[in-house]
Amino acid sequence: MTASASTSDEILRCARSLLIEGGYNGFSYADIAKVVGIRNASIHHHFPSKADLVRTLVARYREEAEAGIAALERQFPDPAQQLRAYTGYWEACIGDASAPICVCALLASQIPVLPPEIALEVRAHFRALSAWLTSVLERGATQGSLQLSGSAKAEAEAFMACVHGAMLSARAYGDPKIFGAIIHPRLEQLTAPR
Repeated sequence: MTASASTSDEILRCARSLLIEGGYNGFSYADIAKVVGIRNASIHHHFPSKADLVRTLVARYREEAEAGIAALERQFPDPAQQLRAYTGYWEACIGDASAPICVCALLASQIPVLPPEIALEVRAHFRALSAWLTSVLERGATQGSLQLSGSAKAEAEAFMACVHGAMLSARAYGDPKIFGAIIHPRLEQLTAPR
């Protein structure tokens, strides 16, 4: 890895942390420069604007999410196991504060103030996650491991909203256990025999 790539990665890691702490408007290049120990001009060299920086951050986040989902699918063949693993991942991340909220869920709440190129990336994340959840729910319903009360697409959207809402509730209450308290009953509804 080159020094330039390393600096770029360090800037992105710092920006992600600051973004999670305070949202899109909650940090500046000066904040990043202070944490990383570089000048603002160095950040501008890698990312000419804050929109470029955050768009790159979200694009990379989407790649990580897609790789994580692919790994989850390889590890867990059953759709019900995949849903449990997906929510278990978030429950662990929220519990140990390693990833207290989905970057795209946080940014989705700020779409009215985001530059269009960032909003586009955020929406693409939600579309990809919805498509994956829809396929999991369809497979689970076909195999009999999941019980749907509506279409797979509608159930996927509701499940995604439940997961992201549980993240927000855990954050609002300052209690990571809230996430599981909300998600576990929803998983039970989907996996309970009818």
